[in-house]
Amino acid sequence: MYLRNTLLGSLLMAIACPSALATGLITGPYIDLGAGYNLTQHQKMSMPSSGGSGRLRQADGYTGFLSTGWAFHNGLRLEVEGIYTQSYNKSFRLHGNVRSSNAHKGSNLGYGGLINILYDFDLAKFGINVPVTPFIGIGAGYMWEKYRLHGGTQGQYMSSTGGGFAGQAIAGADFDTQIPGLYFSMQYRFLTQTGSQSGVNIGTYHARDGSRVKTGTRYQHQFILGLRYAFNNAPPPPPAPAHVVVPPQRTPARTYLVFFDWDKSNLTPRAREIIAQAALASTHVDTTRIEVNGYTDNSAAHPGPRGERYNMGLSLRRANSVKAELIRDGVPATAIDIHGYGEAHPLVATGPNTREPQNRRVEIILK
Repeated sequence: MYLRNTLLGSLLMAIACPSALATGLITGPYIDLGAGYNLTQHQKMSMPSSGGSGRLRQADGYTGFLSTGWAFHNGLRLEVEGIYTQSYNKSFRLHGNVRSSNAHKGSNLGYGGLINILYDFDLAKFGINVPVTPFIGIGAGYMWEKYRLHGGTQGQYMSSTGGGFAGQAIAGADFDTQIPGLYFSMQYRFLTQTGSQSGVNIGTYHARDGSRVKTGTRYQHQFILGLRYAFNNAPPPPPAPAHVVVPPQRTPARTYLVFFDWDKSNLTPRAREIIAQAALASTHVDTTRIEVNGYTDNSAAHPGPRGERYNMGLSLRRANSVKAELIRDGVPATAIDIHGYGEAHPLVATGPNTREPQNRRVEIILK
């Protein structure tokens, strides 16, 4: 009951406050698969017909899943998942007024389907430029348990299947690869399944006595490695070779170029000298407007649309740094217009993902 209330509360909070989550890096359809280690806690058992009770002691095992889903622009992902788990049995002890058994061999299988809702956090929005995307999620569905236990002092066995409600909590992180749209993931899952209320059969090697065992809630801890492929993250088409598009502009009285280090928007001492020269010149020529245009090269820590969005913001930050220095040098703020063009309009034509110092610039144009 506590787990169900926690999952429901998390889901309602996420839907009510989607703005608390950053924009996801992927949008549109994707597929996801993973496999890993499965650790199952000991499971309670009872036999109402004899008043017996006990537990199934379980060892480790493995798990795997395959899912397909859709990623929305606000970081939300909705997916349908098929899951399979297996754990090996240590012992099965059931004590009561009639019987006592101890089965040392066998395994327990779990399989079913769940619907998951997850959220991706874009760390770039918080100024953290790393190729990692943390995510959290919850899921709910239905799973079946298949018991295969045999042996014991009385030659007893249990082989039957029971089903029940299943829920899970998910936490992990995606890591960008060099292949556009492909992500490597590491995640932890806490999977729970309600027990079979109707019971599962138990018998002996010599005769089936029709007894039934009720199973308690099953708790599993899973550590999974996976791969996700997003279909909408194909690489952009290559730029036209050696073709520079110059934006239309009036013939400026003077143009000053301020250059920046890679992925930086702070001003160097040389940059401050050039800005001071531009501020002084604006007082000696017939200047009506001052344009401050920021640019970047086409390299980025992340390929695809995310890198383009990041470079657009970086070009604006560079333009704002130059504007602030012009104001400190006496230029009225109302006389300055700023623009950020990102990777567009390079001074030097390059191939994709190339660090070019002359393209990391701000142009100060006195008109």
